[in-house]
Amino acid sequence: MSKLIMEKSFIRELKKTLNKTQNIVVIPHKNPDGDALGSCLALFHFLIKSGHNCNIISPSNYPEFLNWLPGQKAIIKYSSNNSLCEKIIDQCDVIFTLDFNSLNRIDILGDVVKKSSSIKVMIDHHENPDNYANLIYSNPKLGSTCEMIFNVIEELDFSLLDKSIAICIYTGIMTDSGSFRYPSTSSKTHLIISKLLSTGISHSSIYQNIYDIYSFDRISLLAKALSNIRKIEALNAVYLTLTQDELNENNFNKGDSEGFVNYGLSIKGMIFSTILIEHAKEKIIKMSFRSKGSFDVNKFARKYFNGGGHVNAAGGISYENINQTILDLVNATKKYSDQLI
Repeated sequence: MSKLIMEKSFIRELKKTLNKTQNIVVIPHKNPDGDALGSCLALFHFLIKSGHNCNIISPSNYPEFLNWLPGQKAIIKYSSNNSLCEKIIDQCDVIFTLDFNSLNRIDILGDVVKKSSSIKVMIDHHENPDNYANLIYSNPKLGSTCEMIFNVIEELDFSLLDKSIAICIYTGIMTDSGSFRYPSTSSKTHLIISKLLSTGISHSSIYQNIYDIYSFDRISLLAKALSNIRKIEALNAVYLTLTQDELNENNFNKGDSEGFVNYGLSIKGMIFSTILIEHAKEKIIKMSFRSKGSFDVNKFARKYFNGGGHVNAAGGISYENINQTILDLVNATKKYSDQLI
């Protein structure tokens, strides 16, 4: 299996792979966010315009605030149509996996991908990629997979960049960069945005479609999460909690808690924020971690909570109840903070 980490090697081999019409499948991670869905749809539009046959298969549903993206109606959900998805994968030549680097991130669909004899291509910006793909473009220093997709398109055929592709890429970069405020946002990021805007897209409309469509229930849920915020004593850290009952009381929909964890970092002096969300049906506590500076939540999540991600943004899972998970979080934070001193 050839692991081609360097971008030039990756592009050279990818051109060889795409030099004839291929049947291609593009896959985001489970519960895809703006970057995962945006990168998949941008690549989908590009591959179709390049003359390939292409399908997007999502392991699960995605938040309602993303259902306006160009081409999203073509997405096939494995969770509701697994037999069709497995047939498409069985007949494809190339599989692109975007915005994840471990097949665990697509649940049981990972076994289907693993068994496929097709060429597997990974494009992702998370740390520590697994060894499942034939071609790998991995760069954790970049702020989004959409930025990487732009780089790929620029190398393959920039003349095919159109408004649909630009909208999808802009959405992913905007959402994964915290509207361009995270440290990973670089001068190159802004140059890419400039080129996307030159296609005639409306950046204000994209922002409004993502952030200005909140329901009353979502705002009520945010109020509940903020009322539950607690400081970890003697540390510059806070956590928020949402129980299953609180989710139910506010008619929770997928994506409603997106961004809640960031409110903890808006408090003066805080460098670490966590949100714990109870999922009674799955019997887990889902956790999102955000940090500033050298508090590496990727390492923290991997060491203590079966997760990972980026230096300043990561996720994890606890199989304990929410009260025990809070105790585990407080103890882990203290231990990890002591190591940084």
